[in-house]
Amino acid sequence: MASLNQIVNLDLHPINQSEKYLKVCKNKLRKESVLQLNNFLSSKSLNDIQKEANDLHSKAFYCSQNHTILLTKKNINISKDDPCNIEVKSDKGCVPHDLIPSNSNLRTLYNSNDFIKFIETILDLKKIYPYADTLSSINYNYYEKNQQLGWHFDNASFAITLMIQSPDSGGVFQYINKGRDFDNNFIDKKLIKSVLNNTYPVNNLSVQPGSLILFYGRNYLHRVTPVTSVKSRILVTLNYNLEKNIKLSENGRLTFFGRLK
Repeated sequence: MASLNQIVNLDLHPINQSEKYLKVCKNKLRKESVLQLNNFLSSKSLNDIQKEANDLHSKAFYCSQNHTILLTKKNINISKDDPCNIEVKSDKGCVPHDLIPSNSNLRTLYNSNDFIKFIETILDLKKIYPYADTLSSINYNYYEKNQQLGWHFDNASFAITLMIQSPDSGGVFQYINKGRDFDNNFIDKKLIKSVLNNTYPVNNLSVQPGSLILFYGRNYLHRVTPVTSVKSRILVTLNYNLEKNIKLSENGRLTFFGRLK
């Protein structure tokens, strides 16, 4: 089993060694709402994870769903023109946590005290915890040709992803670093409507394989554009909770994994 210094490019990203580096990361995330750490994974680790992703590809559960930007079903009691009630489409394949090999680099990274401390420090959190169910902590996500992630706000306050394979075309991560204040129950519907009508300038994030992305997805509208190449878009989500013993909802597990356990 590989160690953290074999998985992470610690010379470039000294997550467990440099207070200065942590401060730079923290300030960048706070200022830009997204932190992109290129070449976070070592070359060998990325190659190992890419092979693992390809080996598990056939085990992915594929789902397609229509949802609003709040990840809810359309509400017939609300105007169909309300930006928060307009449906978009998301479809992808997902390999759940319990199918990730026990000796996977992803498990080592996910469970590393140094990595956990790095995330807690960057996000100003006292403590983060793994999911209590067997499916949700580490997930491979596969976007095939014509598949996409529709515009939405996340239910979780933050998202952590690793890009494993970029498509040849399409599959671009786009975001707006505004739009919602979850804590104060505010949504900028005018802005959201202009985004959905393609009349508002959005930010495009070019993400290379081996990059780590931290993003405040609860308050910032984002999506992945449809993949337009035969080569799929593959990423890993590293999912934590702010409380112990939290499971993904049964509806969430059935939707993304096709099973409860």
